[in-house]
Parts: sequence; C-alpha cells; structure tokens
Amino acid sequence: MTTEPATLPLPLSPRAVRRATILLIALRIGYAYNWFDVGPGLPAIGAEFGVGVADWGLLIASFLVGAGLFQVPAGFLARRYGSRVVSLVGTGLLAVGSVGGAFAPDFGTLLALRLLSGVGAALFFSPAIGLVASLYPEDRRGVPVGTFSSAFSAGAALGLLGSSALVPLLGWRWALAVGGLALGIITLAAVLGIPRRAGTPVLDRPPSGVPAALRYRGTWAVGLAFIGLEGASFATGQFIVPYGETVLGWAALLAGGVGMMFVLPSVVGGPVGGSIAERHSNHRTQFVVATVVAASVLLALPFVGWVGAILIGTVFSFGYGVIYAVMYVLPHYWRSVPAAEIPLAIGLFNSIQLAGGAVVSAAFGWVVAERGYSIGWGFLSAAMVVFLVALVALPPVAGAAGRPTAAAGGDLPGAHVP
Repeated sequence: MTTEPATLPLPLSPRAVRRATILLIALRIGYAYNWFDVGPGLPAIGAEFGVGVADWGLLIASFLVGAGLFQVPAGFLARRYGSRVVSLVGTGLLAVGSVGGAFAPDFGTLLALRLLSGVGAALFFSPAIGLVASLYPEDRRGVPVGTFSSAFSAGAALGLLGSSALVPLLGWRWALAVGGLALGIITLAAVLGIPRRAGTPVLDRPPSGVPAALRYRGTWAVGLAFIGLEGASFATGQFIVPYGETVLGWAALLAGGVGMMFVLPSVVGGPVGGSIAERHSNHRTQFVVATVVAASVLLALPFVGWVGAILIGTVFSFGYGVIYAVMYVLPHYWRSVPAAEIPLAIGLFNSIQLAGGAVVSAAFGWVVAERGYSIGWGFLSAAMVVFLVALVALPPVAGAAGRPTAAAGGDLPGAHVP
C-alpha cells in the first residue's frame, strides 16, 4: 500500500475554529432532528396513504438502509474530496429528502425520499466526526468531539417532541418540512461559515489497496453484535409516540415527552461509557452487561404507565449511550488498524449495524401488525441479546488497564461517536 506525501493545510484562527465548531454542532442537531421527526406522524401518514403498522416499519427501515449502505462510501469519498465537502453534501441531501417527503404524493415516493434522506445522513456522519476532530490538536479534541456527539441525542429528543407538537397543529407534512427547511438553512450557513480549507484531504492521493480497517475481524464483530441494538434504539424512538397515542391513549405532548426520554439520557451515558472504556480493558463484558440491562427493562414496557415508561426509557437510553461510547473508543486500541483508518472502521461497523437494524425495524413493524406491541417489544429485546454472540470474534486489546501502548497503535485521538 503506497501513499503520496502529506499536504498539510494552514491552521485556522481560533475564531474560525469556534465558528466552524458551532455550525457543525448545529448541523448535528438538525441532522438528528430529521432522523426522528417522522415517528410522531406515522399514524397520520398511515391514515392518509391507507397503510398499516407493517408499512410504518418499512418507512423507518428505508432511512436506515440509505444510512447503512453509504457509510463506507462516505469514508472513501472523504479521503478523496475532504470531510467538509462530503459532510455538507450529506446534510444538503438530508434536507432535500425531508422537504421532498413533505410533498410526497404517495407512500412509495415517501419511501424513496426517506431512503435519499438516509443516504444524506450517511454522507454526513463519519466525515463530520473527522472534520470536528481535525479542527483541534490531539490533546484538545475530547470536549468538542464529545459535545458534537451529545448533540445527536439533543436533536433526536427535539425531533420527537417538536414533531409531536407540530403534527396535531400543522399536520405530518409540515412537521417534516420544518425539519428539512431548518437543516437546509443551517447547511447554507455552514457552507458560508466553515472555511474551505477545513477538512481538506491530508494526502495528495489516498492510499491504494484494501484498508486494514475493512479486513480486521474486530470491525466485523462489533458491526454484527449490535444489529439488534441499532434496530431497537431506532424503532423505540420512532414507535413509542404512536404506541402511547394509539394504544395507551396518551396526549400528543405526553407521548412526545416520553419518547424524548428514550433518546435524551444517552447524553449522560456517552461520557460514562467512554470513561469506563478508557479505564478498563474488559470491553466485551461492558458490552454484554449494558446490552442485557437495556434489553431487560424494555421487556417491561407493556406493563407500565407513562411514569414507568419514562423510567424504562431513561435506563434504556442511558444503556445504549454507554454501549455506543465504548464502541467508538474501542478502535483506538486495535493494533492492526492505523489511526488514519479509524473513521473507516467506524463507518464499516455502523454500515453493518444500520443495514441490519433496518431489517430489525421492518420486522418489528410486521410483528406489531400481526401480534401487537407487547410481543413487538419482546422481539426487540430478544434481538438485542441474540446478536451479541458475534462478540466471540472480538479480539482482546493490548495495554495496561486497556490503555493503548505505542505498539498498539500509539495516539488516542478524541472519541468518535455517531
């Protein structure tokens, strides 16, 4: 594998770095909003197009398919064209897909536009992580990258609550349009406000050959192990609002508030999981314990009211926040994966999880349609646990207390979180 000499861009001024960081965090919030704003509108979409819960699952899955299939291509595109260009193209596509979905004439068109939105989300994810990290020296990346990470949960909670309020007032179409238009405006501001030389390719020509990140078995093990988690975290966030409204008779805002608790506490779970992962090397145990706890509380959802649902959502969301933090710290300890390929490793296992999670989400919709929500929540819990068997293939890490040594790959850049 050969590389061309590095071409290092000129450093940005502190003011430019601060402006770019703020804009990227705003993009992250808008990006997450447009992931989750369709959930509260599912009953209205079903009524307008004459489709049922199983079709709702397909609609949710179509977004995940787009997001999953283009994770790895996004990593290669960023190596070729730079992370700024690819990430901004991604949010532009996501905005177009969301606004277009608001004017979809039929359900098939809406499915296609949600697929396009997922492609845009994929193009934004890994390149944007690299772009944020590239703005700071290695010993100062933790706080800005961690803040960028937490913005996803904030945007997801805002999407659930905001859409829950907008659907009864304006209808599901305007609820989607608002999210897409807001993201489009932020994207335009980012095009103008993030300097062009930020996130430019470090290499004149990307390395040739198959990257080690794509050949390393740990990448595949992590990707396969959390297919169930990905499907469950996305399906609960999207379906909890219509479940509360149509099955339990909750008011729209109450359902949106409960739904928010299925995503927001992961803001706290992320830093906790990252700290645990850095201090202890038993990552397989960390994964299993957190996943089993999250799956166990989800089993209780059919038997509780709104107070119990909030408690379940809090534990569930905190648990998967811990899991994802451990997941994105872990590649920094892999000896066989060069530091430059860590985003590509993250992109691959996210691609596996999102594509598999799309199948789990679609299957959940079918189970609910055939057997009801009580069996559906149990199906998600089982899926979370069953896929953990792939962790058998996860290699151990090197270094005392789980910390990387020079032989294990050297530097520990800031955490990468989806």
